[in-house]
Amino acid sequence: MQSQERTAIVTGGATGIGAAIVRALSAAATNIVIDYVGDPGPARALVAELQGRGCAAVACEANVSLPADADRLVAAAVAAFGRLDILVNNAGIEARYPFVDTPDEVWQREIAVNLSGPFYCSRSAAKQMIAQAHGGRIVNVSSIHEEIAAPTNAPYCASKGGLLMLARTIAVELAQYDITVNNVAPGAIDTPMDAATIASKKLDSELLAEIPLHRWGKPEEVAGLVLWLCSEAASYITGTTVVIDGGMMRQAGSL
Repeated sequence: MQSQERTAIVTGGATGIGAAIVRALSAAATNIVIDYVGDPGPARALVAELQGRGCAAVACEANVSLPADADRLVAAAVAAFGRLDILVNNAGIEARYPFVDTPDEVWQREIAVNLSGPFYCSRSAAKQMIAQAHGGRIVNVSSIHEEIAAPTNAPYCASKGGLLMLARTIAVELAQYDITVNNVAPGAIDTPMDAATIASKKLDSELLAEIPLHRWGKPEEVAGLVLWLCSEAASYITGTTVVIDGGMMRQAGSL
């Protein structure tokens, strides 16, 4: 396992979009720290896969909604590889309820993971990047719902809307350190989170009718965008959201 020049943390990096991002970054000569919560199996399997290809990777269990865990995650990256260059805030959760029936714990949990998590992890990562004095990249996996309302999904939409302003604000503040901060906003992506929609012919058909490209996006396509934002080619881009949705927001008239 040969250590590479750059080191990246990917939260929620064991499955879905996160795993695709991990694979893309590791293929681009980047050390990887995979954050996970709960079952260690998928994270360990992905680490073994990467190490089998000669890539440097470790897994770290950390609940990103807890400030101490966010600090520990960054410390683990530095302990393993000596530096931190990239943070991808990918961990996210979603549960749908009619607004008036939304349980308090659902609201609190989604805000904690989807918004507080990126805040805590970005704060810890930025401190390390500033101390290193070599710049850095922070990329948040947001959603088209940072702009588009979705009935029965108030906590999720609110958390992603907050992530939009978090990215814009800290991008301005961290620019002096050559740390860029951007969001990627996926639309309909074929992941386990949307398995129920894909399995329903009715729901799948209704959704595809709203997408000009008339297909689901792939996790690897989101990963390619994240990889580009972490590259030198995107070094002059900060404080913005790049949408990857097959044209869905354009058709909806939201942009």
